[in-house]
Amino acid sequence: MKQAEFLNVVMPFKDKLYRLAKRLLVSREEAEDATQEILLKLWSKNEVMGTYKNVEAFAMTMTKNFCLDRLKSKQAGNLKLVHSNYSDESTSLQHQLEAEDSIGWMERIMEELPEQQKMVLQLRDVEQYEFDEICDLLDMKPTAVRVTLSRARKTVREELIKKHSYGIG
Repeated sequence: MKQAEFLNVVMPFKDKLYRLAKRLLVSREEAEDATQEILLKLWSKNEVMGTYKNVEAFAMTMTKNFCLDRLKSKQAGNLKLVHSNYSDESTSLQHQLEAEDSIGWMERIMEELPEQQKMVLQLRDVEQYEFDEICDLLDMKPTAVRVTLSRARKTVREELIKKHSYGIG
């Protein structure tokens, strides 16, 4: 596979790799490093990449495994929480602060989920993967994916309700 062909295949899903890495590693810098590492690993396999049935699924699995290995390593102690700044000039400062607060709460709640729930929720609700794709990526049965997603959503919903109803009633 030539460089131009490689770029045409890999670049459309590069941002998905980054978002998955960021969800798992939290730090923007760590996620960027992980994404670069995965792209380098993919390039090193460019000769056989044409034989893969689904390059995107392969890359997402590589990213998931790389990030989990990273979290298990000694370097995981050095990871730090870095929140992205979300800004939109068309919204008022009040709305922007509320949105940032909600995003921050969602990120914190998702970080507390068990690893499998976190990944299923990220892949389904954030990355918009189909259930069969998630089954392939995580090597899970469809029923297990649906149950895991349901539990993750329920936990997030309950935590948000607790947060929003705090001090009321």
